Amino acid sequence: MKRPIVAALALLASTPAFAAHWNVDYSKSKLGFSVQWSKEPFRAVFETWKAGIDFDPADLAHARADVTIDLASETSDESDFDDGLKGPQGFATAQFPAARFTATGFTHKSGNAYVAIGTLSLHGVTRPVTLPFTLVMTGKAAHMTGTATLIRTDFGIGQGMWAGTDPVAHEVTVSVDLTATRE
Repeated sequence: MKRPIVAALALLASTPAFAAHWNVDYSKSKLGFSVQWSKEPFRAVFETWKAGIDFDPADLAHARADVTIDLASETSDESDFDDGLKGPQGFATAQFPAARFTATGFTHKSGNAYVAIGTLSLHGVTRPVTLPFTLVMTGKAAHMTGTATLIRTDFGIGQGMWAGTDPVAHEVTVSVDLTATRE
């Protein structure tokens, strides 16, 4: 009688745990950034991006997020800026068409506050990034908002006359407003 119980416990212990998988509702979600440009805020969004998210607040050890961003899909109210931003002194989308954020660690701060810890690969450079966020879950629905501040020159964004802090600041705030449903 003990053998089946021991075998079942061994099987459960060897089965890896997986956090819940989430499907992003891209029509209700936004991924963008803001930066001071000529001392005025410049805001843009990425129209095309994909996120694979496995997350369970009760099982942060198995939580993961992998986000790929089509840099050529950047758009703002300033089309002249958009063209330059996608060009060789900006994102250089012909050479570096995508950015990728991979979060492999999560911590719970308090209440609905969390931090995603991972790396951002952008413009041929990979650097560590932390993304503080809030998460509200209701049934199978989740709403997450968060921001992270990056230094654009750490990723080689802004060459030549654009390498300084004038007219474009070095600090860029990336913002995420994401709605998803659990599978």
